[in-house]
Amino acid sequence: MIKSLFPKLRIVARDNVIRVLGDEEEMAVFEVKTEGIRKHILKYNAINEEDILDIIKGKRTKADAIKDVIVYNITGKPIKSRSENQQRLVDAYERHDLVFAVGPAGTGKTYLSIALAVKALKEKTAKKIILSRPAVEAGEKLGFLPGDMKDKIDPYLQPLYDALEDMIPAVKLQDMMEKHVIQIAPLAFMRGRTLTDAIVILDEAQNTTMAQIKMFLTRMGTNTKMIVTGDLTQIDLPREQKSGLRVALDILRNVKGIATVQFDQKDIVRHKLVTRIVNAYEAYYETERNKEKE
Repeated sequence: MIKSLFPKLRIVARDNVIRVLGDEEEMAVFEVKTEGIRKHILKYNAINEEDILDIIKGKRTKADAIKDVIVYNITGKPIKSRSENQQRLVDAYERHDLVFAVGPAGTGKTYLSIALAVKALKEKTAKKIILSRPAVEAGEKLGFLPGDMKDKIDPYLQPLYDALEDMIPAVKLQDMMEKHVIQIAPLAFMRGRTLTDAIVILDEAQNTTMAQIKMFLTRMGTNTKMIVTGDLTQIDLPREQKSGLRVALDILRNVKGIATVQFDQKDIVRHKLVTRIVNAYEAYYETERNKEKE
């Protein structure tokens, strides 16, 4: 199709190389238009004949006309905020270097945070993405799980892999991880590091201790943004241990440059039953708290 749009050129494509011969002015136009096509694919992870025609004719594609999109998933579907509080997270991220996103499961805290990080990487406002989680043993002992340390830890980090795989093609994601452009590691591996030119996300922060979250927050280097997500109703720490997230929210409440976005049941974007389950558990916890006060 492209050949028919540039009749004065001889275009030969082999593997990843395109050779072009012919009229110099036409070649210059061809170079500009193919760069536009490349950028479209990089941004939207998809392209069709209609898009190619629009780019060559200098028109906006349908994807360009959609507003408030953060990034596009691997099928070309736009990822953007789907609730008022999700939009607050996007706005807070734009204005602050450290954002706490707190709320129940299924509200899109982690997914949206990773989308913002992927956008920064694509736009080259950050050089790397660093994702972390505390490897809290929710009913299982790490030592009893099969395999080496990576095999033992990977199940805890799988939700982060899932989100990335939805936004970045598999081959490219593998390449980025091998080059450490995208890093996924347990919280314990952050000690001693200074994280610069990065978007850093700490997920499941309710399962950090006070010392762990302080250690994490003080890793921030120049040109770095951090997003800390958590759900204070899903703490897996021993009963006698305080959640580092709960304490950090209290201590840092009035610190300039830090924002907190509170999600609730209205923001849940999973199956409708998830909202009902969360509501039922919250009602149960409220009843138990009232009993303890009596």
